[in-house]
Amino acid sequence: MRTNNLKRILFVGYNFSPELTGIGKYSGEMMHWLAEKGHECTVLTSYPYYPYWKIQKPYRKNRFWYKKEVTNFDSGGKLRIIRCPMYVPNRPSGLKRMILDCTFSLSAFLVSIPLLCCKKYSRIITVAPSFQIGLLGVFYKKLKGAMHIHHIQDMQIEAAQDLGMIKSPKLLKALYGIEKYIYKHTDIISSISDGMIEKIERKALKPISFFPNWTETKCFYPITDNSALKEQFGFKPTDYVVLYSGGIGEKQGLDSILTSAKELGDHKQLQFIICGTGPYKEVLKEKAETMNLTNVHFMPLQPKECFNKFLNVADLHLVIQKEKASDLVMPSKLTTILAVGGLSLITANPNSSLHRVVSKHGMGILVAPENQEALNTGILIGLSEFDNQDIKKAARNYAEKYLAIDTVMQTFNKKITA
Repeated sequence: MRTNNLKRILFVGYNFSPELTGIGKYSGEMMHWLAEKGHECTVLTSYPYYPYWKIQKPYRKNRFWYKKEVTNFDSGGKLRIIRCPMYVPNRPSGLKRMILDCTFSLSAFLVSIPLLCCKKYSRIITVAPSFQIGLLGVFYKKLKGAMHIHHIQDMQIEAAQDLGMIKSPKLLKALYGIEKYIYKHTDIISSISDGMIEKIERKALKPISFFPNWTETKCFYPITDNSALKEQFGFKPTDYVVLYSGGIGEKQGLDSILTSAKELGDHKQLQFIICGTGPYKEVLKEKAETMNLTNVHFMPLQPKECFNKFLNVADLHLVIQKEKASDLVMPSKLTTILAVGGLSLITANPNSSLHRVVSKHGMGILVAPENQEALNTGILIGLSEFDNQDIKKAARNYAEKYLAIDTVMQTFNKKITA
């Protein structure tokens, strides 16, 4: 039986399940959780492409048109997914990403027009990036009177400006103007970190809600002895495995891993893994070959069923970002590392929210971003630090207390259904 607290919810965002990493993972889990609790949910999204930057099978054959998927839950909830065609560049650049954003916004707008004639959705959730998706939320809110929730996973315009992807002052002014309009006409704005919230509040001139990325603490957990796991994945039990697992793009600054592998080559037990996929992976592979690195191993994105074991192989996890991106993009990979009780080496500015929370809870090794010497030193600290159990326990405790999906989603559910 449906109660007054159960809502008809419309979600708009181009990253969604079955993407295993990044924003799509969280958006998919969020809407599945809400549908399981009895809400009637409709999702306007695209076909899974991230982090490969290529639409994946079996969706490729449908990629030029719309496709509907429906799942019914025992609770009475429903999840209807409408996949929209959009342009996906093999080699993303600033301009190509703007085209991607615009093509999805257009196709999602076209399919939303018939929804205006259907029974009203009382809530509409939009997820940035792309920030301009928020315009669809404002559009539906104004026409149908729905509550609009705009969730910001990535401060897209600032990141593009700081990384030199958008340089035109006129274009930047126009983009910030659109963003300001969205903020003004949105009921609830949320984001994933204290630092991002502070920045958004200065622009939006209204309170911003904290809605962090979560982790599945039941699926991801510590495995105390990882010697056998190392052998399963092709390493010696005595190897000290340093792992980077995540998206492989320019903003991460992953060239520094290759430099560390070269400069720390005398430490024979050190083995580096770069796991994942992305537009910059082939560039890194070529650089590693040119540098004759035998202690760097490139691995594909691991399936979810063995991902817990894979993360537990690592003796040290690298969470690397460029300096200008270190407080605008909260690394989603960190939540899962915390869940497995991993020892993390994190690059973060001392005044960033990421630095503050890691330092406060003592759950990682912090070093300055874009500082090769600091990165090398941090790796050696991890290598020589035998008594790191306190850091690992703190990581797991933080994940259980603050990042469990039910804890995060129950708070979000109460806010949007109040």
